[in-house]
Amino acid sequence: MNANTRRWTLRGSAVLAVALFLTLVAQFWHPVYGLTALIQLDAPNDDLKISAFRANPVYVHRDTGGYDGLYYAQIAYDPTLRSTELPRAMDNFSYRARRILPSAVAWVFSAGQPAAIVHVYSFLNVATWLFVAALLWRLLGVTDVRGWLAWAGVLFSAGALSSVRLALTDLPMLALLSLAVIAAERARPRTAIAWLASAALARETALLGASGLITRPWISVKNARTCAFVVAPLFGWLAYIRWRLGPADSGWANFTLPLAGYAEKIATTLVDLYYLDDALLAWTTFLAVVGLTVQAVFIASRWCQFNDAWWRIGAAYTALMAMIGTAVWEGYPGACTRVLLPLSLAFNLLAHRTRAAFAWLILGNLGVGAGFLVLRDFPVNTHELFAGRSGGAATVIQIGTGWFGAEHARKHVWSWSSGRSQLALRTWADAPVQAQLDFGLRSLAPRTVILRSPERELWRGQVGEKTTRFSIPLRLEPGDTRLEFSTDSPATRESPNANARALAFALYDPRLSVPNP
Repeated sequence: MNANTRRWTLRGSAVLAVALFLTLVAQFWHPVYGLTALIQLDAPNDDLKISAFRANPVYVHRDTGGYDGLYYAQIAYDPTLRSTELPRAMDNFSYRARRILPSAVAWVFSAGQPAAIVHVYSFLNVATWLFVAALLWRLLGVTDVRGWLAWAGVLFSAGALSSVRLALTDLPMLALLSLAVIAAERARPRTAIAWLASAALARETALLGASGLITRPWISVKNARTCAFVVAPLFGWLAYIRWRLGPADSGWANFTLPLAGYAEKIATTLVDLYYLDDALLAWTTFLAVVGLTVQAVFIASRWCQFNDAWWRIGAAYTALMAMIGTAVWEGYPGACTRVLLPLSLAFNLLAHRTRAAFAWLILGNLGVGAGFLVLRDFPVNTHELFAGRSGGAATVIQIGTGWFGAEHARKHVWSWSSGRSQLALRTWADAPVQAQLDFGLRSLAPRTVILRSPERELWRGQVGEKTTRFSIPLRLEPGDTRLEFSTDSPATRESPNANARALAFALYDPRLSVPNP
């Protein structure tokens, strides 16, 4: 294969990798909620969320726990921290407020518009991943398979994809840290300081990146000044938090005695290989820990490269790896993969640049399996029949009591009723809207079906074995609307089997449309 063919093959493979990433993320997209499923707002926090999360559609996970992204997304509605709603919505307000940069960026890019802020924040990590993909391609100077593996190893690592999946601050921090080191390598110290100081406002562990900005002689006024300028914005922000909110959690609980947390994680993952029901989850977590171990060993074994900025950063994060405690290591694969993202980047850069043995790249990137697993379980609402936007309103239709669950074909969705069934409509609009409800009905035997609201009868009609479409006007108030489909005729068993369902009628493809004002 000649050089030109190899170059275009690598570029084509990179395009396919990016397309794969976008395909995985697209599974989380919803026509009404957008990508807000990524912020992991869960049912217990649904009652604590700020009013903007109630007035605008935000996805609520019913079967999984919440995560930190839901706090950062709500802080984005008031990055000055003055909102009286925020303390109640946070698990630890002062601690979450430290990582203000992504929240502030979301507020700026949405021009402070409440309807847009949560969507901008949800997309922030996706955009950052694409930016890092382009930046890292140039940083690595990818011309061969080795470079391509190093590039993909960072982008599809458990740390990078976890940051995307949970809308966290780790990947934005990595992007800013990378820009800082690039500026330093190009002899632009002021720009490097600005980028790294910004990175620290995304995640405070970015301060370790100062090890990549200092120069010989190591102990000097110049290096002291560099470090002072890097930490100044974060210290200033922490002072503001203390003034506004009071004392903050120092976060020392995330650290422990050297290697104690690591040893505990190794022991836990080995036990999980035998006892955890989800074998794939256990093995990918184990391999992710092995990958981090290989990265740390590689950095430690290359101490002669002390003059390289990326080696010093890798060494700083290797030291951090030895100190982090149970709270960071626990989980599948655990926050450790995100916290140590700069180590993964430093490892892949050095392994590629120094032409290290191919096995180093393979073993150091074993966490990729855990990365893909992070995006495995996208939310599926088995009760939803319709979701859409029109005429300035967003509406979701879900089945309530009395239905046998939603069924799907390629172009249709339907649900069978036992005879009296509730339909739940949720509408987000600035004012009441006059909508048109279109739906299809069919039954196993001819019958009359009646549609009622809590106030009155809205419609009744004859239904038979052939699906028939109907359309009625419907006034929708912002918030929840309950409708009831019913029939007085007895249901028909679908088969002679003892466990056969008694089916009265089926609702097909309901659609709501609102004329444009």
